[in-house]
Amino acid sequence: MNVRDATPADLPAIDAIFRESFAATFAHLYKPHDLATFFARFTPEAWAAELADPALAFRIAEDAQGPFGYCKLGPVTLPATPAGPALELRQLYLLERGKGTGAAQALMQWALDTARARGAGELWLSVYIDNHRAKRFYQRYGFEDQGPYTFMVGDHEDEDRLMRRML
Repeated sequence: MNVRDATPADLPAIDAIFRESFAATFAHLYKPHDLATFFARFTPEAWAAELADPALAFRIAEDAQGPFGYCKLGPVTLPATPAGPALELRQLYLLERGKGTGAAQALMQWALDTARARGAGELWLSVYIDNHRAKRFYQRYGFEDQGPYTFMVGDHEDEDRLMRRML
């Protein structure tokens, strides 16, 4: 396994990882129209603009078959009230073949280190209320529940939990 900064050449793989992982975990919760509406926001142009934005940072996990996971950090967009400088862990997704490889831990450590290096005193994220595996993972890294958050997938309202880790 190799973990490295993402490049523009990685954008198709990032998009594929995002869609496959999100659908595998959550598609059963949504009507097809809501899922399609949600995915429609993630265009090649949108991914390229995010990768080009210096306020955002992407990291890729890959093996001999290619990229199988990624992590994205950026300014806080969640309805959170940081006490000081903060960043948001916006996405951390792995394909099934990446689970159990240590990639999630490597990506999380990168997120924590990068947030500190960028001067953040706290790191925020949101996680679906019934995604118990992800919640346990974040709790192992010291993230604490900060309350509910409504996450929209098309017209469908999900209850997510805001989580924060002080750095």
